[in-house]
Amino acid sequence: MLPRLLLLICAPLCEPAELLLIVSPSHPTEGSPVTLTCKMPSLQSSDAQFQFCFFRDAQALGPGWSRSPKLQIANMWKEDSGSYWCEAQTMASKVLRSWRSQINVHRVPVADVSLETQPPGGQVMEGDRLVLICSVAVGTGDITFLWYKGAMGLNLQTKTQRSLTAEYEIPTARESDAEQYYCVAENGYGPRPSGLVSITVRIPVSRPILMLRAPRAQAVVGDVLKLHCEALRGSHPILYWFYHEDVILGSSSAPSGGGASFNLSLTAEHSGNYSCEANNGLGAQRSEEVTLNFTGRRSTRDPLRSLPSPVPQEFPYLNSPTPGQLQPIYENEPREQSVAVHGRQQHSSEQKAQKPWGHIWTTRFP
Repeated sequence: MLPRLLLLICAPLCEPAELLLIVSPSHPTEGSPVTLTCKMPSLQSSDAQFQFCFFRDAQALGPGWSRSPKLQIANMWKEDSGSYWCEAQTMASKVLRSWRSQINVHRVPVADVSLETQPPGGQVMEGDRLVLICSVAVGTGDITFLWYKGAMGLNLQTKTQRSLTAEYEIPTARESDAEQYYCVAENGYGPRPSGLVSITVRIPVSRPILMLRAPRAQAVVGDVLKLHCEALRGSHPILYWFYHEDVILGSSSAPSGGGASFNLSLTAEHSGNYSCEANNGLGAQRSEEVTLNFTGRRSTRDPLRSLPSPVPQEFPYLNSPTPGQLQPIYENEPREQSVAVHGRQQHSSEQKAQKPWGHIWTTRFP
C-alpha cells in the first residue's frame, strides 16, 4: 500500500513538467522576424511525442496545435507586444504550460526625411505628370506622410501606410503648380520635415506677334525700321529670330519677357514679307507675315529724327542645339507704351495721331 502511495505522490513530479519559452531575439524591433521555441530541457529526443501550441494574451498563434516546437513570426509590429507562452500536450492528453514571457516590440522613429520629384530635377513640362516622392531613411510601423505647398504650408494630401516612401501625384502640371514644396513624416515620435524643393513648370512659347515700326506712314530707303517680336506666353529665356522673305536678318534674346527688337536700315531690297520666330528650347513658333512696301529715298528737305543704329554684340543662347554657341544680337529699343497699327489693314486716322512721329506694321491677333 505504501509503495503505491509513494508512486501516486511522485508521478506528477516525474512528468516532464518543466517547459520553457525561448524568444529570439528577445528585444525585437518593428518589422523584424521573431522565433518562438517551446523547450523541455528534461526531454532531449522525445519531443515528437508531444504537440505544441503558442499563445499571446490568451489567443492561439499560427496553425494552433502542431508537432513542431517552433513558431516563426515573419514580422513583429508594435501591436504584437504582449504576454506570450507555449503549451505542450502529451500522448495521454496531459497539457503542460510554460511561464509567461513579456515581449515588447520597439518602434524606430523616422529620420532623414527627403522629398524628390519625378521627373527628376524639379522641372516638368506643362501638361505632364508630376510626382512628389516623400521618403524616410529609417522608421518602422505605420508612418504618416503629409505634403505641403508654399512656405506657408498649404496641406495637399495626407497618407498613412507601412512603408518608407509615399507619393503625391499631380496628374497634369499647370503654371500655377510652380512653387516650393516640402513633406513631413511621423510615426508617433513627432513630425520630421523634409527640405524645400522648387518646382518649375516649363511652358512652350505661343505664336509670336511681329510689329514693324517706321518713322513715317510710307517708309523710304534710308529709314530705320524697327522690328519687334513678342510671344505672349512661354518660359524664359526666349530667343527671337527675324526674317525677311525667309532670310535671317538677325536674332535677339529676351531673358525675362517683353519680347525683343531688331533695327534694320532699309535699302531698295527690303520691300516684301517679314516674320519672326520664338524658341525657348521647347519648340519654335513662327509669326504671321507682315508685308512692307516702300518708295525711294526721302527728301533732304524733310529731315527726320533718326532712331539709334543697331549696336552689334554677342550673347550665348543657352537653349541652342549647340550650347555655348554665340549668336549675334542687337541692342533693343525701349518698348513704347502705345502703338498704332498698319499692315495688311490700316487703322483709323485717330490711331495714327497717337504716334505722330512714325508708323507701325503688325500682324493681327489670331
